[in-house]
Amino acid sequence: MRVGLNLVYLIAESGGSGTYARELIPSMLRLEPDTRITAFVNAEAPPDIFAAPWAGEVEWVRLPVRVSEGPPWNFALTMASQWAAVPALAAKRRLDVVHGLANIAPLVVPGVAKVVTLLDLIWMRFPQTMARRATIGMKIVAPTSARAANRVIAISESAKRDLVERINLDPAKIDVTHLGIRVEEHPSPTPEPDLRERFELGDGPFVLCVAQKREHKNLARLVRAVASLDDPSVRLLLPGSPTPHEEELKQLAAQLGAGDRLKTPGWVSSEDLEGLYRAASCFVLPSFEEGFGLPLLEAMARGTPVACSNVSSLPEVAGDAALYFDPNSEQEMAAAIRRLIGDRELAAQLSAKGRERCARFTWESTARETLATYRRALERRRRSRRY
Repeated sequence: MRVGLNLVYLIAESGGSGTYARELIPSMLRLEPDTRITAFVNAEAPPDIFAAPWAGEVEWVRLPVRVSEGPPWNFALTMASQWAAVPALAAKRRLDVVHGLANIAPLVVPGVAKVVTLLDLIWMRFPQTMARRATIGMKIVAPTSARAANRVIAISESAKRDLVERINLDPAKIDVTHLGIRVEEHPSPTPEPDLRERFELGDGPFVLCVAQKREHKNLARLVRAVASLDDPSVRLLLPGSPTPHEEELKQLAAQLGAGDRLKTPGWVSSEDLEGLYRAASCFVLPSFEEGFGLPLLEAMARGTPVACSNVSSLPEVAGDAALYFDPNSEQEMAAAIRRLIGDRELAAQLSAKGRERCARFTWESTARETLATYRRALERRRRSRRY
């Protein structure tokens, strides 16, 4: 197959959607080496993706747009690149399929099947998590892309239910394709003493949460939960790009008398993150909603015991390898943290279950199911042309 991937969204800090692209491409190429991939990227695409071992097998098409900054009308320009330039370039290259990996795919591509992955509908339920222009834009382009696509990929059964219930998509058109985790390859971790000194973690236990600092991640309750713990040596580490919500979290911690217990180091290197996963007493994800919850698998793969919300896709991903709490209850959240820190036998049991759980989610499986979706999309397009 000749496959075009819409990666115009991809920047260095794309988080889980960036991991999706970086893992899906080489996995598809390993499964079916004859696949020809054209990747459409923006002008600020991260340099490391072009240096990846598999990058030479991909045709990279760089579009003259930026997505992380720009004038007020920049969103319209990036959309024009995806709904006008990508279709023209795809048709010229006689691609078989165009796949948008992050909610947006071309509406019309002559002679080409269209697939879109709708990662989640968080922007619909929690519009305050994005800039107003971006939220309005997503409400227009994501459902429109999905309705125009020949097939839609959801990354969890929970996400599929949302697509059916909230934007009235035909469930027969949606394929559920879980994301994956690589358990055999990790960066060399930064030594724990270095991390503790640099991030001011002290000698006590610390709770790690890797999540965008946005309101739907429910981090304010996590701050309250950690502040309520009797042990003042427990730290809460929230790495990741700063946001306006981060300042609110810092102010909250200060008001609770726990300003020194909250650490927000900003974006950290892969080596630092590897070391933090391994050194953390537990990993906690308190989100109200997740399309999948990839950080759960990332923590489990390193043997970090996990606690998370009992809603959305999180139980689907974590199974019996996590402690669960009501995301609306900081008391339940604090109790789960207290158990993981204080009961090391329980922590060890969850650590072992987490590693076993990860074996169910592989990028090879993601790639195989994605390639199957491409073939379904091609068949659907062929059938529609007959009638």
